[in-house]
Amino acid sequence: MATLATAGQAHDSQILDIAGQYTAQGRHPDGRAYTGPVEIFQQGSEVEIYWSIDGHSYQGRGNVQGRIVTVNWGAATPIVYVVTGRELHGTWDSGTGLERLIPR
Repeated sequence: MATLATAGQAHDSQILDIAGQYTAQGRHPDGRAYTGPVEIFQQGSEVEIYWSIDGHSYQGRGNVQGRIVTVNWGAATPIVYVVTGRELHGTWDSGTGLERLIPR
């Protein structure tokens, strides 16, 4: 009987399972801090992410390749996360914005 992998663990096919609820902690490119809830849904290597930051809702779609998660969210450049343990550490706005997703 197969069991679901927890965040940051690999399925039998070696695709990391990052689905779940997170808290985002980040910095806007101008240095302002932000925080808010995030939810990740995953089907195979495809992900859909929903953020609620500073009273605004955002969503994006992307994929998991190894420990790298690339998410297009409507901006000129994607968010690129690296899975580190159970957390995701990422950059956005061409690397000038920073974000960490912490499992809840």
